[in-house]
Amino acid sequence: MAGSPTPKPTPASKPRPALAGAAPSGNPALAALASLLSQALPLPVGVAYSGGADSTALLLAAVELWPGQVRALHVHHGLQAAADDFAGVCESVCAKAGVPLQVVRVDARHATGQSPEDAARRARYAALAAAAAGQGMRAVLLGQHADDQVETLLLALSRGAGLPGLSAMPARFERGGVAFHRPLLQLPAAVLRQWLLETRVPFVDDPTNSDERYTRNRIRARLLPALAQAFPHFRQTFARSARHAAEAQAVLVEVATQDLATVGSPPGIKALQVLSRPRQANLLRHWLLQQQATPSASQLDELVHQLAACTTRGHRIHLKVATGHVSRAGSVLHYTGGAASIP
Repeated sequence: MAGSPTPKPTPASKPRPALAGAAPSGNPALAALASLLSQALPLPVGVAYSGGADSTALLLAAVELWPGQVRALHVHHGLQAAADDFAGVCESVCAKAGVPLQVVRVDARHATGQSPEDAARRARYAALAAAAAGQGMRAVLLGQHADDQVETLLLALSRGAGLPGLSAMPARFERGGVAFHRPLLQLPAAVLRQWLLETRVPFVDDPTNSDERYTRNRIRARLLPALAQAFPHFRQTFARSARHAAEAQAVLVEVATQDLATVGSPPGIKALQVLSRPRQANLLRHWLLQQQATPSASQLDELVHQLAACTTRGHRIHLKVATGHVSRAGSVLHYTGGAASIP
């Protein structure tokens, strides 16, 4: 099923009423993007351009703000028949706007046990970072909006996530030496879509977005309308909660960094045991992330439990974490990736 290259425009004789948050005239993404001016964004800047409503509004706002300094990057996943149509719409819009476009093809197939969404996301960011760096760009703009942020937070809650998950999507992060910015996190999707419809700017609708086999799509189709009815300002309040979680997580990282400097890396067992159990867990999670290992809640609980029981010289610790194992190596803990033997 192909995506809609051009949505049904609103008839000029019957303009739609303005939504809260939309500018009386002009691209609503422009004000959000202008906030990056104070950050001295390095130019030229890339825009991750999928052809959807959010990235289309973002691209046109960037062109208006930095004429001649914008490059569009379109990731072609090749996962559906409509992918070629998406690229065609992107080429048409970029040609009309005078924006150079690079189409990057990636293999986004997922491995056994990996979610398709996670595989596609990882492939997309790696491709965007490589393409941007190849053109000498140090910044890329992403079009995720307020609805995406709410969906991410609800997904995290449904999975029992801790503070890193409840922080949802950061406004800025880095991959491969390239800074990624999400300037639209305060803008509802409907505001962006309405402006495009009223100005008759073409964009695509990804047909997979209506496939409710994916959890994120079920949230979008079922939960967001109910939340809007029960809590009209839920986008703003949920975003505020995500910011609070991000601030709290930043404090925990600071504490973990200080504790790890005291305990040592790899962590000394006796020095670890002096700390409270929550601080042990916080430090161990931080240390394991440095080893490129993300522990589950149950793995971390078991590691702290085994650490408490480690009171004799011969006590053995050997616990699977992520794709490797945490084991005891004399007086310290040791992490070995893969199926390595105990040191």
